[in-house]
Amino acid sequence: MQQHIWELDVYGFTTIPNVLSKSEIKNLLTALEEAESKVGNEQVTRGQAFVHVANLPTVDPSFFKIIDHPKILPLLEYHLGDSMILGSLNSRNVRPGDTEDQDLHSDIPQLLLNNQSPVMMNTIWMLDDFTIENGATRVVPGSHKSGLDQPPQEMMVPHIVNAVGAAGTVLVINGQVWHAASANQTSKPRRALFAHYRKHMLLFQNDPHDDFPLEWFNLLNDKQRSLMRMKKGLRERHSSDAHLR
Repeated sequence: MQQHIWELDVYGFTTIPNVLSKSEIKNLLTALEEAESKVGNEQVTRGQAFVHVANLPTVDPSFFKIIDHPKILPLLEYHLGDSMILGSLNSRNVRPGDTEDQDLHSDIPQLLLNNQSPVMMNTIWMLDDFTIENGATRVVPGSHKSGLDQPPQEMMVPHIVNAVGAAGTVLVINGQVWHAASANQTSKPRRALFAHYRKHMLLFQNDPHDDFPLEWFNLLNDKQRSLMRMKKGLRERHSSDAHLR
C-alpha cells in the first residue's frame, strides 16, 4: 500500500492490478449489460460520447462490492479520512466509433483545490483491458499540485501518461489531477465503473437513497451504509444533504 500512497502523493494517480478476479469481472459485466438495457442512456461529456448508467447501488446488488473494496478503501481513507462518503458509483461504456478525445480537466472546481488534501478522489474500475488503442485514460503526472483545474488555453501539455491496465485493474486518481478519456479506435467496447469519493461535508453527486430498494438494505454491511449515509436507515435525513430531502 505504501508504494501506491507515494505514487498518489507524487504523481496524483496510481494503478492497482488484479483487484477483480475473472469471475468477478464476468459477473459485473453481466449485471452492467442488463443495467444498460434497462436504464442506460447516451451521454456526451467534455466531447466524448458513451453509454452511461447512474447510481449503480440502486440498480443491482452486484455492485455493492465496489463500494468498500478492501484493496482500494485504505488508499481513499488515507487522503479523505474514514468519514468520507461515496459521491457516486456510475458506469461508462465507450463503444467502437466513440472517437472523440475528452479535454484534460480536474474533477474538482478551481475554488475547492487544496494541495494539502483533495476534497474528492476517483476510482476507475477496468472491466475491459485499457489500452492506448481503445482510449485508456490520459493523466498528467503532478498536475494535482498545479493549483489549476485545467491547463491554460495556450499551454501545450507534452508530458501525458496513458493509464493502461488489464481488466480487473483499478486506477485511483487524486480528483485534482488533470486527466481525460480518449477515443476508442478498436472494434470492441471499453467498459468501466467509476466510484468517486468525497469528504464528509460535501453533497452526493448521486444520492443512493433515491430509488434504493428497501429489500436490499440488509445486504449492506456497516461500512457500505456509512459510505452511503444510511447508518440511520434508508431515506432518513442525513448530514449535508438533509435540506434537499
